[in-house]
Amino acid sequence: MITPMTGVYGILLMLAVMLLLKMPVGYVMALMGFLGIVYTISWDAALGMIGNDLWNTFSSYGLTVIPMFILMGQICFYSQVNERLYNAAYKWFGKIRGGLATTTIIACAGFAAICGSNTATAATMTVVALPEMRKYKYDHILTSGSIAAGSTLGVVIPPSVVLVVYGIYTGQSIGKLFFGSFVPGIILSLIMVVTVYVMCLIHPAWGPKGPSFTMWEKIRALPDALDMLVLFGIIMFSLYAGLFTPSEAGAAGSVVAILISLARRKLTWKGFLGSVIDTLRISCMIFMLVAGAIIFGRFLAVTRLPFVAAEWVAGLPVPSWMILWAMLIIYIIGGCVMDALAFLLITVPIFYPVAIQMGYDPIWFGVVITIVTTMGAITPPVGISAYIVSGMAKDIPLSTVFRGVIWFIPSYILTMVLVEVFPQLVIFFADLVKY
Repeated sequence: MITPMTGVYGILLMLAVMLLLKMPVGYVMALMGFLGIVYTISWDAALGMIGNDLWNTFSSYGLTVIPMFILMGQICFYSQVNERLYNAAYKWFGKIRGGLATTTIIACAGFAAICGSNTATAATMTVVALPEMRKYKYDHILTSGSIAAGSTLGVVIPPSVVLVVYGIYTGQSIGKLFFGSFVPGIILSLIMVVTVYVMCLIHPAWGPKGPSFTMWEKIRALPDALDMLVLFGIIMFSLYAGLFTPSEAGAAGSVVAILISLARRKLTWKGFLGSVIDTLRISCMIFMLVAGAIIFGRFLAVTRLPFVAAEWVAGLPVPSWMILWAMLIIYIIGGCVMDALAFLLITVPIFYPVAIQMGYDPIWFGVVITIVTTMGAITPPVGISAYIVSGMAKDIPLSTVFRGVIWFIPSYILTMVLVEVFPQLVIFFADLVKY
């Protein structure tokens, strides 16, 4: 007999296989979902149902938005947009105590706006920022913490691959998700900057002052930031004005990125091939996650677990905000033990109906859980950005990186509280978009 408990057993079995056999998350979700449908219905039903769902999803034109935005970010990476952006920010903020760490976070926010990936931002900014902070004798705690925490802004600030996947999976407007996440992303960035100031206030030796630059030198450095501003402006304006769909905006952004890189003579043939290869590799990984989530989500739908859970939670005699925070705590814990995007795709089939049943706006909910799950990129034991920084900075142990990122955890929590107390920070801007 098919019951919601069948879905619970399926989730537990999936987690056990994932942890014990160390299989990739996408493959585990696909395998467990397929076997679950075979068990609950039949082999033929599993083949037919999964075939139709996968075809309907992957034949959709809207799915092209993922490789388009990834290609744009990779073009910018290989054409060294990040280095020019960092140089501009450094000229303006380097003199302040802890200014290099502040510069790193600002540069991360800027690069994230055209990259959308926390791993790419972590790797890039480690190469660019770490030597400069070493030169001025910054403490490793501040150095590694600011790079790792700043890199996670790529998931919150649009265009974000996580938001794209959430939008595709839930059927929500990607343009609305981008605009809705813009202000929370800026707030999170500013709170991180304040965190650096507080760290240097408590430990002045952690962030010595850098050299000063004349106003003319600062003004001359501004064109280095124009690449990011042009790309970001094209994407956001085209979505706001309804000129492009999200997929078209991603394609236009990729073309403009290529043209800018060629005009600056920064993109080589080898770099272009590298960006295409990386785009294919990352896109295939994300598509496998989406496929696995679709199959496993279909199995859960067969067991009716998401709907029963939504009805049960909605009937609890407690305020809806308490239920929301219970879900967010689960996201925080889950983000600590597995990849943020993978965990989000596993839990959305269960928690999304619950959130909608309680009356929460789906765009707002997507932005909130994106902020929460991105904490997993820096929290132990599977803080991927922390591992990248430690791995690339051979002399900085992982424990030191985690000591640094702990200072930035309150930034996420405060941002979540502000977004929950003032939901219009998301909803107002999301409603500006036509698509």
